[in-house]
Amino acid sequence: MTDNVPVHLLDALAARDGIVCAVGAGGKKTTLYRLLAAHPGRVGLTATAMLTPPPRRLLDTRLVDSPEALAIAVPEAAAVHRRVGFACPSSKSGRLAGLPPATVARIHADAGFAATLVKADGARMRGIKAPRHDEPLLVPGCTTIIFVVSAGVIGQPLDEHTAHRLPELTAVLDLAPGERITPRHVGRLLSHPAGARQQASGTRLVALINQVDDGERLHAARDAAACALAADTPPERIVLGAMTADDPVVEIVEPTRMPAH
Repeated sequence: MTDNVPVHLLDALAARDGIVCAVGAGGKKTTLYRLLAAHPGRVGLTATAMLTPPPRRLLDTRLVDSPEALAIAVPEAAAVHRRVGFACPSSKSGRLAGLPPATVARIHADAGFAATLVKADGARMRGIKAPRHDEPLLVPGCTTIIFVVSAGVIGQPLDEHTAHRLPELTAVLDLAPGERITPRHVGRLLSHPAGARQQASGTRLVALINQVDDGERLHAARDAAACALAADTPPERIVLGAMTADDPVVEIVEPTRMPAH
């Protein structure tokens, strides 16, 4: 299996080693799939929330069973396969259920994965979300949180078509439903204790402004990144990206340097 994603994507999103949890909205699955395809080592792909089955072409093997059975089967599979997907069965058609976070941590250690990539919340295909009080479902020992938001929501109204968890977003962004989302609002989400920073204490936080696929979105994403980095609790870095592009990293923005490619 090959992919033309530059390996530097792993470093941009701090996803080369450890347990990496993707949260937020606007391209979590695509981001995880790109990381999986780019990684040269032994990798697990799973979730702690509901998910759609990942494409079989991305995996050497895909296991669906109870948490207890997976705790045994995944390390066995990892001894002979490099890319292992695993999840629990679900009664919902076309969906799989996530694992308990503690079980994911145990499997990561026992399987000897270089990285375990985890979808740690849901967003119902929207472009922006703020976490509910019990989200995200982070794995103990998580080394990196990737908080995703779509640049496509900037300029759009805050409503059920663009956003998931409207009440939470209204509170975090100080924005009424129906009002337009600005770069300042996205920057606020990426640095707010009840936004990207929820449950992120002590864990590396990388923000991904995704779907930056034209000049207008790039300008808006840069403004959003500047707002986030000017806050009291900014992410470690902000990646402007387009995860469906051949080269998914557009720019990397950090507090101590100018945007770089």
